Amino acid sequence: MNAPLLEADAQSSPTVREIIVEGNQRIEAGTIRSYLLIQEGDPFELRRIDQSLKSLFATGLFADVSIDHQSDALLVNVVENPLINRIAFEGNKRLEDDFLKSEITLKPRVVFTQSKIQNDVKRILDVYRVNGRFGATVDPKVIQLPQNRADLVFEIDEGPLTSVSSIRFIGNKVFDDDDLRGVIQTREKAWYNFLTSNDTYDSDRIEFDRELLRRFYLSEGYADFRVDAANAEMAADRSAFFITFNVTEGKQYKFSKPNINIGVRDLKVSQLSPFVEFEEGDVYDNRLVAKSVREITNKIGKLGFPFVDVRPKIKRDIVRQEILVTIEVRDGPRVFVERIDIIGNVRTMDSVIRREFKLVEGDAFNSSKMRRSRQRINDLDFFNKVVLKREQGSTPDKTIVKVEVEEKSTGSLNLGLGYSTDSGPLVDVTLRERNLLGKGQSLSLSTTLAAEKSSINLSVTEPFFQNRDIAAGFDIFHVARNLQGTRSYNTANTGFGLRAGYPLSELLRQSWSYRLDHSEIKDVASTASQLIKTQEGDRLLSQVGHILSFDARDSRITPTDGFAARLNNDLAGFGGDVFYLRNVVSAAQFYPLAPGWVLSASGKAGHILGLGEDVEIADRFFLGGNNLRGFASAGVGPRDKSTKDSLGGEWIYHGGIELTMPLGLPDEFGINGRLFTDVGSLFTVSPSSSNVIDSANPRASVGGGIGWVSPFGPINVDLGWAFLKEDLDETEVFRLNFGTRF
Repeated sequence: MNAPLLEADAQSSPTVREIIVEGNQRIEAGTIRSYLLIQEGDPFELRRIDQSLKSLFATGLFADVSIDHQSDALLVNVVENPLINRIAFEGNKRLEDDFLKSEITLKPRVVFTQSKIQNDVKRILDVYRVNGRFGATVDPKVIQLPQNRADLVFEIDEGPLTSVSSIRFIGNKVFDDDDLRGVIQTREKAWYNFLTSNDTYDSDRIEFDRELLRRFYLSEGYADFRVDAANAEMAADRSAFFITFNVTEGKQYKFSKPNINIGVRDLKVSQLSPFVEFEEGDVYDNRLVAKSVREITNKIGKLGFPFVDVRPKIKRDIVRQEILVTIEVRDGPRVFVERIDIIGNVRTMDSVIRREFKLVEGDAFNSSKMRRSRQRINDLDFFNKVVLKREQGSTPDKTIVKVEVEEKSTGSLNLGLGYSTDSGPLVDVTLRERNLLGKGQSLSLSTTLAAEKSSINLSVTEPFFQNRDIAAGFDIFHVARNLQGTRSYNTANTGFGLRAGYPLSELLRQSWSYRLDHSEIKDVASTASQLIKTQEGDRLLSQVGHILSFDARDSRITPTDGFAARLNNDLAGFGGDVFYLRNVVSAAQFYPLAPGWVLSASGKAGHILGLGEDVEIADRFFLGGNNLRGFASAGVGPRDKSTKDSLGGEWIYHGGIELTMPLGLPDEFGINGRLFTDVGSLFTVSPSSSNVIDSANPRASVGGGIGWVSPFGPINVDLGWAFLKEDLDETEVFRLNFGTRF
């Protein structure tokens, strides 16, 4: 019944003969008409006029719109929103104008509305809250200008830094609040937190803290642990937050007897069981499960089984409070590497990264080789971040390895001021580029001026000489040392060296070198030992060196696990004035005890044999200082009875055990502590003399130290006490090495 009536109304409505636009300054009338849902020739309809109003407002171009009709004309009156002429910020000190401009949506020469302004106000407040300033306020001011333009000024009161005043835990019984505060990233406000922002409130960081708590409890055997709530309350004056974590710890679980279930032909349990990192009765630790899977996967890959899937199955026995871990080893899908994509290397050439890969296109995919490739790329020390991912290839049996890297600065011009216990106050200038032209080449030019040492050295290394895995390089050097305090003479060395090294296997490497060194022992004190006086003068050293090194550490830069050993052989002669054979062997083992805790044991032994002549003092070994803490530099070994000069020795051994640990400070501080015990000895001088004290008895020390990678450079402080020593040994309790970079 209604349809014919509506049709009759439409037919009886007057027709729009003309649309008149008024009030527009910048926007063409035709553009405004195009937004209308009623046009000339259409009947007047209130519904379509209302929709046209909404359409015009929705453009964001107008502050006000009205539509009227006069006779058969439709009158559209608009008030345009002004254009932004300039955006300014006032009162901001902590955040720069450019940073704030990048965060807001409004820009110059853009039409603005009140809703856009309020959205940007909210965004600015959010940015300040992320930076720990929850008391910040923003008041937008619009300054009208001619030609319907306006300046927009955000008046900001940044307010005080809203720090975390307290962190509490409810429901924890096994671990106290201090223990759990050390697990999470968020910190309570303290005077020593001036280098970190972790004592400000950040909701994203709180979520990560929940995950850190979960990981911690899982590593301690509490498989049922959960964080029920993480609440943050703000003080009335918005100056501080009070954070409370509500937790349920649950019961502690232990491992039951581990199982390995193998479904791969020719693979035996006995080959894999040594790589299970836990035993029956051990406290459950999910990290040990993950490590076992990695180690077993690596072993299977080395045994020549590329297509194997290793997965743990976890079964929880709530009654017995045990967790059964079954490691399933099954034939996996046959997958090959279709291609390797590298992104993020804006400077480093693709070839530099690809040559570190243990996989190439067309190889059978091997997760062990992929992890090793990642470690090798990390060890280049060219990147802040290295991420390797797998993506599905063009067919189910192909995979794409994606490498994402983030370049970091590899070049530096360092001007250094510092102090070394051995060299005294020092100034050094070093120009270094570790990734020259993005080709991975290394160039270093350094000079040092110190109270007891001056040197200049040029070093160049090509890690892949002639596109082969041969690291070749040369060195040119001049070193002058004042050794009057310990040996009653000065030295000067000038020369050059050539070197080349290549891998014999994944972990074994061989290097050869040649060194030509003109040296001089001079300014010998009148009170010096007769053994030193006889060696005053010039000499020419022509030496061939050989190094055989084995390195199975998890990282060459910051090792926490693994073993490394090295054999050095030097033969001098070949047209020079000096003839000897020197052999040195060294080794180090690293044990990860807990996150940040590393136990290391190291040792070194050496012997130098004169070939047809006595070994000169410049070629002998010296012990003390950095290689035997608690004793002064050259403070141990053969010594002249009357002059107390250190004469060096032909036999040496030294080693130690060191425990590196965190000190409870945030990781970004770069501070760790260490405890150590060192032992060693230096003996034998030829020819022997009744005026020389020469004892092979061991010397030993204990101590501790702190290392800080500070903004001013590395600082190392050690306190060592010698508890095994000989009468004329020189001890040194305090040892400092300090340098600054600017």
